[in-house]
Amino acid sequence: MNSAYARQLLSSCTASLSSRAIGRSSRHLLTRPSLASVTRQYSANNAQSSTEKKSEQTDEGEHKVESARVATDVLEKLKEKEAEVVDLTSRLRYLQADFLNLQRNAAREREQQRDFAISRFAGDLLETIDVLALALKSIPQSALHPKEPPSEEPSSPEPASETSSPATPPPESAHTHLTNLHQGVEMTHRLLLSTLFKHHVKSFDPTGEKFDPNRHEALYQAPIPGKEPGTVLECQKVGYTIKDRLLRAAQVGVVQETS
Repeated sequence: MNSAYARQLLSSCTASLSSRAIGRSSRHLLTRPSLASVTRQYSANNAQSSTEKKSEQTDEGEHKVESARVATDVLEKLKEKEAEVVDLTSRLRYLQADFLNLQRNAAREREQQRDFAISRFAGDLLETIDVLALALKSIPQSALHPKEPPSEEPSSPEPASETSSPATPPPESAHTHLTNLHQGVEMTHRLLLSTLFKHHVKSFDPTGEKFDPNRHEALYQAPIPGKEPGTVLECQKVGYTIKDRLLRAAQVGVVQETS
């Protein structure tokens, strides 16, 4: 009785143990796939998030690289434009300087043309003035102012007859005609010089001055005692200037150095 009861108790215990083991194994078999799926889903989510982060980082890096490249291009273009502006500014300044120089040169040329327009005409007119000067020199002062003859006592006038003709002025002498001619030539010569002076044409006589080859033309040289060598001894034709520019050199004789 006791052994049979013991065997029955052992079998019941064995059955209960086997049923618990089977339950635990079944629960274990049911739980493992769900954990694996959850693990796989979590891993997939982590991988997706990491991929998204990597793609975002890649996009951000590409955007920064593109921005840097655009900024570099803009800086290069700005440098090119600055160099172009500097070049154009320097060219403009050179053109302005050239234009100002051209204006000054044109104004100076116009002034010179206005001042020296009569140079050729004045040079041709100087020959006439020289002829008048020679005509004046050809008449000595003694012929213009002769000594007066001694005065004679006037004779008593004869009574005029009633039938005599009215009084006529005495005829002028040759000396009077010569004096009038000399005065006319002198006035013409002086008037021509005055007209040339209005146009800045001036005469100069370098007698006694140091010989200047730029203003004087030496016709001859002569040793003169007591005169400094190299000075102008005689001026045969006076010189002329127009606006401080030589129009005609003076023709002179120069004192020669005596050995």
